[in-house]
Amino acid sequence: MADCNKEAGDKKGDERQAFMKTCLSNKKLAQQTKMTTCNADPKAKALKGDERKAFMKECLGAKPAAATQQDKMKTCNKDATGKSGDERKAFMKDCLSKKA
Repeated sequence: MADCNKEAGDKKGDERQAFMKTCLSNKKLAQQTKMTTCNADPKAKALKGDERKAFMKECLGAKPAAATQQDKMKTCNKDATGKSGDERKAFMKDCLSKKA
């Protein structure tokens, strides 16, 4: 919508209305095409849950959201598998302190 408004510039009345209708239809079609392409990607087919959502957002051009502390904790816990004691504690501290 914002892109179409910018492109409409100083058009007024029926001219603006017709332009906006065409512009928005084209944007919707482009988004649907992009969605189909992203869904067909072998990576998308292999992923599930949050990983698939993140992949689709990236594929569709959305800026990835900063990882939440909970997301970081899940990732760090998974990466810390096999570590124990002081080694695990040090790893977790380092992992959780990194910017996502």
